[in-house]
Amino acid sequence: MTMPLSPYRLSKAREVYNIFNVFNAISWNLLVGIIITLFALRLGASPTYIGLMSATFYIALFLLPVGKILARRFSIISIFSFTWTGRSICMVFAIAAPFLDHAGHRNAALFLLMLGLLLFHLIRGIGMIGNNPVLSLMASGPDRGSYVTQIQIVNSAIGMFGSFLIAMVLGMEPPIFVFSILLGLGVISGVISGYVIRKVPEPPREEENRGMKLKDIFKDTFAQNDLRYFLIILFLVVLMSGVARTFVVVYAREVFGHGDGLISLYSVFGGLGFLMAGMSVKFLVDRLGAKPLFLVCVIIGLVSLIPIIFFPASAVENVTGTILFMVFLFFTMHFGFLGSEGIAQTYFLALVPEEKILDMSILYFFIFGAAGAAGSFLSGLLIDLLLLLGVSSFVSFKILFSILVLFALIALSMQKKMKSLGSLPLSGALEVIFSVRDLRAISLLDKLNKAQDSQEEEILLGALHAAPSNIATDGLLERARSPKLATRQEAIRALEKVQKLNRNAEKALIEDAVNNPFTTAYISARILGNRNCVAAVPTLRELAFSQDYMLAGEVMIALAKLKDNDFRPEIEKIILDSQNPRLKITGAEALGLYHNVESIPVLLDIMHGKEQPLHLKNEVILAIAAILDTQKKFYKIFIRYAKNNSLAATLAMDEVEAALEFVKAALSKKKIPKDRSAAIESCAGNFQNVVGNYVKKNKGDEFSAWILELPEEYSRGSILVRTFLSEAVVDDGLSVHECLRLLIVHWAAQELRIWAAKAK
Repeated sequence: MTMPLSPYRLSKAREVYNIFNVFNAISWNLLVGIIITLFALRLGASPTYIGLMSATFYIALFLLPVGKILARRFSIISIFSFTWTGRSICMVFAIAAPFLDHAGHRNAALFLLMLGLLLFHLIRGIGMIGNNPVLSLMASGPDRGSYVTQIQIVNSAIGMFGSFLIAMVLGMEPPIFVFSILLGLGVISGVISGYVIRKVPEPPREEENRGMKLKDIFKDTFAQNDLRYFLIILFLVVLMSGVARTFVVVYAREVFGHGDGLISLYSVFGGLGFLMAGMSVKFLVDRLGAKPLFLVCVIIGLVSLIPIIFFPASAVENVTGTILFMVFLFFTMHFGFLGSEGIAQTYFLALVPEEKILDMSILYFFIFGAAGAAGSFLSGLLIDLLLLLGVSSFVSFKILFSILVLFALIALSMQKKMKSLGSLPLSGALEVIFSVRDLRAISLLDKLNKAQDSQEEEILLGALHAAPSNIATDGLLERARSPKLATRQEAIRALEKVQKLNRNAEKALIEDAVNNPFTTAYISARILGNRNCVAAVPTLRELAFSQDYMLAGEVMIALAKLKDNDFRPEIEKIILDSQNPRLKITGAEALGLYHNVESIPVLLDIMHGKEQPLHLKNEVILAIAAILDTQKKFYKIFIRYAKNNSLAATLAMDEVEAALEFVKAALSKKKIPKDRSAAIESCAGNFQNVVGNYVKKNKGDEFSAWILELPEEYSRGSILVRTFLSEAVVDDGLSVHECLRLLIVHWAAQELRIWAAKAK
């Protein structure tokens, strides 16, 4: 097998293929687009004839084995080029049809039209052997889905523009010879496309599978559940697509009596629908995956069919209403069904191993051909049969499209059996589609992929940080491995805002924490803790002893958030042994998160003496408050004290007065035994005096005894808490810290409140 194209050669090959695609799209729309159906209707073709014309498109796909045989002797590109040129030249027969009609030989004109169309598709069917291999080669790389969709966008844009020009030409009801001119332009464009494709590199040859017989391909494919279910769904979707898009033209003419120009104008909106589908898929496919977008397109196709069934007969004569109705039909049908056909090919290319693409493509197009041919031909027969039985055109089409609705429901009911291929589930994809934040994130990721320098990358990553989205995870992980520190740091910061991390993200963050100390490791450790990544605990334990104090600090906090209680004693040792204030602060915060009262002595030990920095002492006090489960209420008091340290005694006494008022009010509302109420009143009566001596005179003996007298029955704090705090109020090394005294008074006031509230 040949080596894949280098990025440079791939870009040059895509330039040539894009030119081919433009001329091919022009040729297709002028030769076998809606124009050929309008041409046949101008010649008086019946629904059965229209169905046969549509069927030739699909029947031709059965000639793929002929192309496979030729591929053994000739290059795929030469086959592609020869058949694309030959198919266009065969449409000369159709160009001659208007002349026979003008001479009065309408049946002969219809025969030439069918002959040219049949030869066009038969030769095309042989050449289609090269379509998927060439497309797979051009779409190699991480942007496979978006590039395939980009080709479809070009086709739909040209189709829409071509339909508009055709509508302008046919809207004036010109002579039938105009069709010859339009077809002639299509032939010229087709010949040019056949010449251009010769310059595209030869796709990889599949020597080991050249000898596979058709029955072996079928056997190999249908032995795989994933492929079998997909091909069944594909059959139903292609059948619906072929019938709906072909017969909606006949529906517009036969039911509403609209002319060629107006119907061509409708096809402009059909092209717009296909264009919108292509742009939407291109924007989303690489982020959501092919499967959910395929299903969304099928659902939209289903939605387009339902109004036909319920369209009232009384509205047929309403010109404005019917025109708007047909615009809606053409837009949604082409959006849904052509969109589903396009994304189905993307899904197929991802589902099938690269070495089997050539052989599997034959089966893919066999299914495609069988569904389209059977659907188109049988639908034409059904309409003609219903008309023969006296059923009106209006009702006949209702019956036809009702059958298509049934097929759509069957296809959607089988979607769970399709392999996800890493795609989001349908519900998740719909959430993204209807989420402005997720869509903005996808837009930013697309811009990020096109960023020209690191500065632009940093700006876009900053925007992703400001608008976090889970959908951006994989894109951010790519930048998180950037060799440039600023880019890597911004990417990891953006990951920090993502609500949920997948396994790949967790693995990448663990690797970053290990491999990038002193740079981004500390951010990764913080994210792992915040996102509850339990798998990271063993690694984080090792990193807690890192020389990178920023990393070690974040690791301790992360382990506390992960509830790694066994490591808590190690954190206590680290902060006692360390002389780094930052490490002590983060260690104290971690101990506060554990909420383990046994850590209070360690924190109090840090408070001994006046040599510790103020910000460290403040963090330690807040950590103790967290362990005492009073941090939220105490924080307001703490902020007031921090603004004005002289208020320490005043704030403490305020706590006492507020607690005493609460006790008085609580006891007045209750009927409790006198001995219990007397004990509470006695303790409350002493509270003000003992606290006053403690905060104003720095005498804590009485307050220490008062704390020990608090009953354990109603207290939130254990006997250890009361013991530790009673010792702290008489410790000269701790009594110098006014903020600590304020915390202990606040805790005591809360304990008194709880006693009074719970006493019975």
